[in-house]
Amino acid sequence: MKVETSASGSNVAESPDERASARAELRLIRLLLIGIFVLITIAALYFARAFFMPVILAFLLALTLTPIVRFLRKRGIPEVASATLLVLLSLFVFASAGYLLSGPVIDLINNSYSIGEQLTERLAPFKRPLERVMDLSRQLQALTETSQEPGVQKVALAPSGILSTAASNILGAGTSITLVFVLSLFLLASGTLFYEKIVQSFAHLSDKKRALRIVYDVEHEISHYLLTVAAINAGLGTVIGLGLWGLGMPNSQVWGAAAALLNFLPYVGGLITLLLVTIIALISFDTIPYALLAPAFVLLCDIVEGQFVTPTVVGRRLEINAVAIFIAIAFWSWLWGFVGALMAVPLLVVIKVFCDHFDGLSHVGNFLAAQQTMAIDDEAGDNNHKSGA
Repeated sequence: MKVETSASGSNVAESPDERASARAELRLIRLLLIGIFVLITIAALYFARAFFMPVILAFLLALTLTPIVRFLRKRGIPEVASATLLVLLSLFVFASAGYLLSGPVIDLINNSYSIGEQLTERLAPFKRPLERVMDLSRQLQALTETSQEPGVQKVALAPSGILSTAASNILGAGTSITLVFVLSLFLLASGTLFYEKIVQSFAHLSDKKRALRIVYDVEHEISHYLLTVAAINAGLGTVIGLGLWGLGMPNSQVWGAAAALLNFLPYVGGLITLLLVTIIALISFDTIPYALLAPAFVLLCDIVEGQFVTPTVVGRRLEINAVAIFIAIAFWSWLWGFVGALMAVPLLVVIKVFCDHFDGLSHVGNFLAAQQTMAIDDEAGDNNHKSGA
């Protein structure tokens, strides 16, 4: 192969092997930079969660209420007035629910020891096969304690500053809640300000139109999903609360609210609600067959909601595969606790919708999509191919 050289004798053209090696090195450097960026982002989200958590919650709340603000604006109500009304109404609902549910929840927490004893007594006939295993475990624990050296003493650290810790937690929670609602108010009242800034950042008219179309599509789909799912969960909680009240379940409003809140966690939330209702029903009713009616009713409601209501109302296209849901719930619960677990699926839908609108990220959206969605898309493609043929 002829290699051209300059006057100084250096190579002007590189061989194909050298070009392939250079491209491989660039890909490796790019992957390393992406990995470093992801690790830095995760560390920032973890250590600065007191800032990021209320901000992301505010954005999700603003996206949920955006369709209502748009609807009222078309009826002649300014964004500032409708946003203020909606945020105040949301704050009132949140505060009222917290006040009404605080009493029964505190009673359940205070009576948790007696609830455990009653449950143990009720399940006594079923635990006899496990008594030998429990006895063996206690014997092993006793051997472990007696095998310690005589001079070694156990040191128990007394909890310090329980009241101060509780006060600081309450103050932090109050600050975060205030930030969520105030930031949501500003986001809703700003109207189209963010869209104008996005359009102004592009030079060509075609790029402006494409960016505006993508932003509006993403906002429409996400806000539709969040508002619809919130309404479905509220209806599910109402039906479960009324049904448990009809069965004579104590504190039925608590379990209805728990079902509505935990249903933001697909699969996991319904299982937690079912387990809690089963425990309380077993210690509240005289006979076990009648006590099992309450969890059976909850299970029936979850099946109807998960298999019929949500797929029909929300649509199959926004469904997420179960593996991605479990990974997201595990990751965000590790990162931000219970609040992060509740935000896991909405954030996953945000990521999927965003990726579906960009060709370079379509493979990520395809990975997050449910198998049913992919099957529907494949079937549609086959039908189009047949019709074209």
